Amino acid sequence: MEWETKRWMKVTLATALAVAAASAVATLLVKDQIQRQRRNLFHPQALRRVAALEHVSRQQASVDHLNLLRDYIAWEPRKLLRNRARAILERMERTVAAANGAGMALAT
Repeated sequence: MEWETKRWMKVTLATALAVAAASAVATLLVKDQIQRQRRNLFHPQALRRVAALEHVSRQQASVDHLNLLRDYIAWEPRKLLRNRARAILERMERTVAAANGAGMALAT
């Protein structure tokens, strides 16, 4: 019985370590993809900029994303992509304003 318990503990420990390692690798991959998509927003190829813009549009609204989109709109040569970025920017601004308004209402 003792041998089976030790074996079970070893298997459990190995499984926990494997899950932790896989989580760490997944976190690094996600961070890398986010950084890559932010860089692609200013890529010379328009198709990559479209993909990066869609990636940014799915992100949670934040001041960093608002500033990034403002910089992108000032830089983007294509009207279609500028207009798409403006729409995303306006939506994110409304989200941030609503969150700040809710925070202000809670504080008073």
